[in-house]
Amino acid sequence: MSTILHLFCGKIAAGKSTFAKRLSHQSDALLICEDDWMSALYGPELKSFDDCVRYSARLRSVMEPHLISLLRGGTTVALDFPANTRGLRAWMREMAEAAEVLPILHYLDLSEAQCRDRLRKRNASGTHAFAPSDADFDLIARYFEAPEPDEGLAVIVHGGL
Repeated sequence: MSTILHLFCGKIAAGKSTFAKRLSHQSDALLICEDDWMSALYGPELKSFDDCVRYSARLRSVMEPHLISLLRGGTTVALDFPANTRGLRAWMREMAEAAEVLPILHYLDLSEAQCRDRLRKRNASGTHAFAPSDADFDLIARYFEAPEPDEGLAVIVHGGL
């Protein structure tokens, strides 16, 4: 079996983390979850969307050489960092290219209404490291870009998970 970098794209609360966990167990991939790292490293400092963007960029810069090393060593990775913009997907694709592995993008294609409902339920349960408000949902949703064929990624679309 060849080494794969699994990537996850979908609106906020589409189920990316849940899907990534399930896929990592089924495929024996190493799961690396941005929300867990961000919460553990920067939790009290994450007060705004701008804070999340800034600290996420810092985390990516530290994780990139580590991820490439893991992939080059033959470890399949389920990278639970949101691949929700062209720029982030380009960064992920470039890592896969540097490691000479196949990147597969799993696109969880759910409606905004489904995602908003899921977010409210997730926040009420208190089981997720990231609990954005409805206003945060609106802000984050504005940045979402669905994947396009010209991005050079193999895409598997998952709907209604």
